[in-house]
Amino acid sequence: MGRIIGIDLGTTHSLCAVMGGGGPELIPNRVGTYLTPSIVAITADNHILTGAAAKEMSLLEPERCAARFKRMMGTNHVFRLGDQTFSAIELSSLLLKSLKRDAEAHLGTRIEEAVITVPAYFNDHQRKATQRAGELAGLKVTRMINEPTAAALTYGFHDRHSERRLLVFDLGGGTLDVTLMDIFESSLEIIATSGQSMLGGEDFTATLLQWVCEQEGTSPNQRRAVDPRGYARLWKECEAAKVRLSWEQSTALRLPEPDGLLGEEPTTLTLTRERFESLLERFQPRLVSCIQKTLNDGRTQPEQIDHVILVGGATRMPMVANLLREGFGKPPLCRYHPDEVVAMGAAVQAGLYENHVAVEDLVLTDVCPFTLGIAVSKQLGRDYRTGYFLPIIHRNTTLPVSREEVVYTLYPNQREVDVMIYQGESRKIKDNLLLGHLKVTGIPAATEEQEIFIRFTYDLSGVLEVEALVGDSGRTFRSVLSQQVKGLDEKDLQEALARMAQYKFYPRDQEAHQHLLLFAEQVLAEVSSRRRDELERLIDAYEAALWEAGQVENGQTWFFESRQKLTDYLEDLGYTLNQPPEESDFGQFKP
Repeated sequence: MGRIIGIDLGTTHSLCAVMGGGGPELIPNRVGTYLTPSIVAITADNHILTGAAAKEMSLLEPERCAARFKRMMGTNHVFRLGDQTFSAIELSSLLLKSLKRDAEAHLGTRIEEAVITVPAYFNDHQRKATQRAGELAGLKVTRMINEPTAAALTYGFHDRHSERRLLVFDLGGGTLDVTLMDIFESSLEIIATSGQSMLGGEDFTATLLQWVCEQEGTSPNQRRAVDPRGYARLWKECEAAKVRLSWEQSTALRLPEPDGLLGEEPTTLTLTRERFESLLERFQPRLVSCIQKTLNDGRTQPEQIDHVILVGGATRMPMVANLLREGFGKPPLCRYHPDEVVAMGAAVQAGLYENHVAVEDLVLTDVCPFTLGIAVSKQLGRDYRTGYFLPIIHRNTTLPVSREEVVYTLYPNQREVDVMIYQGESRKIKDNLLLGHLKVTGIPAATEEQEIFIRFTYDLSGVLEVEALVGDSGRTFRSVLSQQVKGLDEKDLQEALARMAQYKFYPRDQEAHQHLLLFAEQVLAEVSSRRRDELERLIDAYEAALWEAGQVENGQTWFFESRQKLTDYLEDLGYTLNQPPEESDFGQFKP
């Protein structure tokens, strides 16, 4: 029987670990280090290189190398390496395969299963792509676990008998996740999570590179097109300068020659930490927004947080620690290596799956990071308008969960309905992610609209079951969306569905005006579920009044009253129309 390993598949670096007798143990790669650069290269004779070797090759033949492909997971983006093309899934599978081989060599046993971490804010397509990459690498992905949850597992494993509320701030190379959780009586309970899948240390490096190119009178795109080797070397120099400024007040940034080489006395730019941090000021509102969104969803004040845990290499930057210290009134905690803590937590999760004796008393709960719902039509004024999103399972709902909403056919004698299933936070489906659909047919003819009960059931395995019960007819339709767990066989799938069954309980134009509507819809994605219903009701009333203002008696009065009510409620939430949500007053967290 092979072991189950935990893998942190990162944007910049990846690593793996296994549950040992005394706890999680990191697995060294073929060059004896724990961190494997997330880079893949192909040589002229079609040999694949990964990790440290590929990183070195990226400076010599950048056109044959690919990095930062994690950011393209779930998209159709194609990477060209030499005369061959690869998808992000294929590149990730090659990296996973090399990690698998390193683990087998170190442990002296075959590896067929793994727990792989993903950013908490990865959407369904990105998770499905990660699942597929594992399968292509010859791994059964036993579980995908959110990265901040994995980090918290490491802390919880080593200090499981204390009672604390933690905020995990995970800022890696490509993604940001903020997770609020409780540890008590050997239990780890995830309360709320938020994040951005396109924000991390790579953006900070890119910002610095942009500044350097401006000093030279060019742009990154021009530099890359004309001088790919020089661009690759300049990226490395910017990355190194960024790291040095974590402990130095100023540094000399070396500028490569057009051929990508550095002479004996290369030209340099002096860069101070203060100047670098000023370049990054535009990112602070996005960091703050994620923190505040998580606290709001978890109904938690900053002073209620016992510890702020730092995860990810970018948290070494003093500006990040200072932001958190000012916001929470205490220094953040970094007891374990920020680059390694996620992989160690993945190994703890693997141990839970294996029923390892070291974690036999540890219990973990998680939450659904996104809102799940369906497309509906709304009556606004005298007309029905399509394209609206009805949440059924709100984001940060503890898993496993089963929720039900009742909807109605649009007109009498309607015989079928296509239930479109979405994931996201926006009020309209066009801004959310389509997951699938469920066809409901054979609705009994009737002179009135028929009610349909829509039930979502979702558990830790990643299986979403959608059911539709048609009124008094008793006819039930069901669809199982298991894109996140494509590797499950039929037996595993049925077991997951059987587990979920126990949680079921069936209870019987003017631009300025449009600006407010769009602004309010953005805010809707930020507020907690307890505020969402009221805000959406006010938005509906405002939109209906907007359409009907010139067509009904007293329409103008109705319109301005609904506008004022919506504006007042937004201000009560801390949002003003001329101030975007990410720049609103976040109290202690305002940069």
